[in-house]
Amino acid sequence: MQAYQWGIFAIALGTFGIGTTEFMPMGLLPVIADGVHASIPAAGLLISAYAVGVMIGAPLITLYLTRYSHKTSLLVLMVVFVIGNVLSAISVNYETFLISRIITSLSHGAFFGIGAVVAMNLAPFHKKGSAVASIFLGLTIANIVGVPITTWLGQTFDWRISFAVTAVLGIVAFLGISRNLPAMPRAEKPDVKSELKAIMQPAALRAFATTVMCAGSMFTLYTYITPIMQTLAQASDNAIATMLMLVGIGFTLGNYISGKVTDKSPDLALIVFLGLQVIVLLMFRFTSTTLIGAGLTTLLWGVVIFGSGPPLQMQVMKIADQAPGLASSINIGAFNLGNALGAALGGLVISIGFSFDWIPAVAGGLSFLALIMVILNRHNTINAQLLNGEVQKK
Repeated sequence: MQAYQWGIFAIALGTFGIGTTEFMPMGLLPVIADGVHASIPAAGLLISAYAVGVMIGAPLITLYLTRYSHKTSLLVLMVVFVIGNVLSAISVNYETFLISRIITSLSHGAFFGIGAVVAMNLAPFHKKGSAVASIFLGLTIANIVGVPITTWLGQTFDWRISFAVTAVLGIVAFLGISRNLPAMPRAEKPDVKSELKAIMQPAALRAFATTVMCAGSMFTLYTYITPIMQTLAQASDNAIATMLMLVGIGFTLGNYISGKVTDKSPDLALIVFLGLQVIVLLMFRFTSTTLIGAGLTTLLWGVVIFGSGPPLQMQVMKIADQAPGLASSINIGAFNLGNALGAALGGLVISIGFSFDWIPAVAGGLSFLALIMVILNRHNTINAQLLNGEVQKK
């Protein structure tokens, strides 16, 4: 690998750990609920609490860390990550587990936001889309390796062991960043007023809203993937662990393909992947009634749902180019707001009396809203560019 790729790989080690601890509870939801003496919808709200922590913490912590170099910031965030997961591993009730998840969540958004900026700065111009996709690669590999293994550990032994393992992943990531990421100068003090103006422009707000809808679609389904598969395909614990691995493979394929398409056109990548999400989610309940069908459907869903990640991140960093770090972190926060809303929406669908097999269709509706948002945003951007050109001519 080239020198800049080693630095990106080091950051991806961190996103691997973060991805494992974020997605692992989906496969362990029933045993976690039992372990902290809560219902499944209440346990789903723990996932929402993590997401809210990311959403609130991402911009605040990113602004605070601007006084340090990017490398130092990433190392500090990994320390917070380790502390949060150790606390999860020793939690004895719902309240302590909730606190531990909020602490862990504080490392999430800022790490992705700062990591994406570092990756773009390290990569050559024609590889910036692929560089951002590489940061998400750790997240996708976590779903192939980290999440299935920790899910198996939690189901076979104790769910607390799974969080202890993720704490160890954080330590490995800390060492990887410390050794492989090049030294970086301390960033200049940001113009907070200018950065806030950049992220509050209408195009940026529309882009953040698109991320919320897309992530909402993802987590409406993913939060309840275990009971959905138990309902639709009568899947066993081992079958569910295999399906989670297939989802992770799908994430990786979607991330790779999306990185290549995003290098050419972020707008095209978004429209294609969101359109495919709508189709796959509407088909989901009909194609997942057997184990083979469920496996293939979850694989395909993983491809199309994660393909929208890199272009969404590139879009906000391009629009808010005066505040790329803050915009990137806020976009991760928007993703986790969608996470929280999705988990809550799935719980609401169940609570009002619908069965688990209705959840994919609800998720498809959110993907459709995200697609509409992208089309509207693109239309407004083109109109603004035309108007700009006419003004310049005059």
